[in-house]
Amino acid sequence: MRRAVLLALACIALAGCGGARHTAGRTVWLCRPGLADDPCAGDLSATVVSPGGATHVEHASSASDAPVDCFYVYPTVSAQQTVNANLVAGLREREVAVAQAARFSQVCRVYAPVYRQITLAALDHPGRIRLANALLAYDDVRAAFDDYLARWNHGRGFVLIGHSQGAVILTRLVQERIDHDPSVRRRLVSALILGGNVTTADFAHVPACRSRTQTGCVVAYSSFAGTPPANAQFARATSNAGLPLLAPRRRAPIVCVDPAAPGGGEAALDPYLPSLVLLFLHSALHPTTPWVAFPGAYTARCRTAGDATWLDVERVGHPSPDLTRLRDPALGLHVLDVNLALGNLVALVRSEAAAYRG
Repeated sequence: MRRAVLLALACIALAGCGGARHTAGRTVWLCRPGLADDPCAGDLSATVVSPGGATHVEHASSASDAPVDCFYVYPTVSAQQTVNANLVAGLREREVAVAQAARFSQVCRVYAPVYRQITLAALDHPGRIRLANALLAYDDVRAAFDDYLARWNHGRGFVLIGHSQGAVILTRLVQERIDHDPSVRRRLVSALILGGNVTTADFAHVPACRSRTQTGCVVAYSSFAGTPPANAQFARATSNAGLPLLAPRRRAPIVCVDPAAPGGGEAALDPYLPSLVLLFLHSALHPTTPWVAFPGAYTARCRTAGDATWLDVERVGHPSPDLTRLRDPALGLHVLDVNLALGNLVALVRSEAAAYRG
């Protein structure tokens, strides 16, 4: 139950609308340019808290002429009691799209399908999950990606973004639809596959990103505040979190790319979070903007010890609330994988998109 609560935390921080369905052919779109109530397009203004405690409002907005697209697959958020969720874009799906994907609209047009994901209830009782359930979730995303390529892409470069269950699904999608197809692979700007145990053996032609201008590569990591324990669900070669029926674990080293320093070394993270997350931390901060940012509050670097490779996050002196309090013994900082480095990830996509466009 604690694991389910942690995984759902990012999805209960914002007020929002009820369920909705947006269809285009077979695909149910959660986010797509032109949708009237697109959760991936909205107010991006943020209260920035400096290391000295001073605050200022940073204004940002969705790009009107983004040079590339982003295809986003959200993590496990469904509270339905069935093994697979339905195809309704409910409150949790909308909220996690805001929390994880909306800020990418500054640098790309964001597409995100609704899919019949494995639910939180099913993950609490994994014996209920069958291969058919995992394939149902994957097939929705694969069909949406094919729909995107056929109807909306028009030869543009694209970035894949996925977290947790979304990362597992994107790993298989890259393997089946991109890795061995040069015509599609040449349009891959990068793949941000976060909190999903990507290994060095998963892809033949999609390497780890090692610079801010490298394209056609993957950024992957799982974040922990210290060495992952022996029973860690992520970051170890023996870890098997996610949907092992869909993407069986390969006994190979885990990939870690620090989005703040792809070439290696320690660098400052640039966290952005929905402001109402602060309520769960009992913070004295009460920003009036929908976002809050804590630049310089954390540093990170990729580390390896034994069969574990992870993004090691350390808090430094800063008046922000301690986000590492949200860590779980087996999951680490999984619930914050995206938001702890969201500013870095957006900046990295901006740099990669510029390099892709030449």
